[in-house]
Amino acid sequence: MSRLIAFALLAFASVPVSAQQISATLDQLAASPVVTVQISEQLRSPPDEATINAGTESHAPTASAALAANKLKTEHLIEAIRSAGIPSKDVQTEGVSVRADYQFESVNGQGRQRLAGYVASNTVRIKTRQIDRLVSLLDTLTAAGATNIYGPNFSIADPAPLRAEARKRAMTRGESEASEYARNAGFRGVQLLSVQEGVSYRATDIIISGTRMPPVAAPPPPPPPPPERGGIEPGQIETGVTLTLQYRMVR
Repeated sequence: MSRLIAFALLAFASVPVSAQQISATLDQLAASPVVTVQISEQLRSPPDEATINAGTESHAPTASAALAANKLKTEHLIEAIRSAGIPSKDVQTEGVSVRADYQFESVNGQGRQRLAGYVASNTVRIKTRQIDRLVSLLDTLTAAGATNIYGPNFSIADPAPLRAEARKRAMTRGESEASEYARNAGFRGVQLLSVQEGVSYRATDIIISGTRMPPVAAPPPPPPPPPERGGIEPGQIETGVTLTLQYRMVR
């Protein structure tokens, strides 16, 4: 088999490529050159949902007793969450664990560890769309016995409309920039050949450079939430797309 492949490669390599063929290929490329542009378009919007992780811990001499005590704490916490208006579909158990609790002590000048009992913990994940009531929710969690709270983490429930708008603006900018290249090269316009897309979703600023087209004015933001937020600032989420667009110049 290797001899046949080698022979085929040798036969292919022996076919001469004439200067006329190379010239014809270059002429074809010059007659309809291709331009590729990469466009990033981002839209900023206030978040409309937040997630919080809340956990409970229980200490007991045995593992089974620690788990039983933590079960009662967690049930009390979940009941408080539901009383705060969070539906069951937005409350999810993240993890249950139990571990040995060791204490270090000194005996005759030597340190050693002693088993003091067990620690059971449970963490639940909460999603809320009431951004303006986060402080009240945090107060509810701590009053219900939550000992570990992480968050809030802000997000947008449905970023699809924002991505659709960003995609529309990116296509418009891409055609404008490619058409500028075409006119500078003496062509009438461009014809779209291919589109590749990447999606971005961030809560931090993104700096975009290298474009010559003026940015499209962003839509007015929705009304701000009530001023009393207890030091919690949702900020804005940046959602967008990056398009790689390929065009053929046409006369």
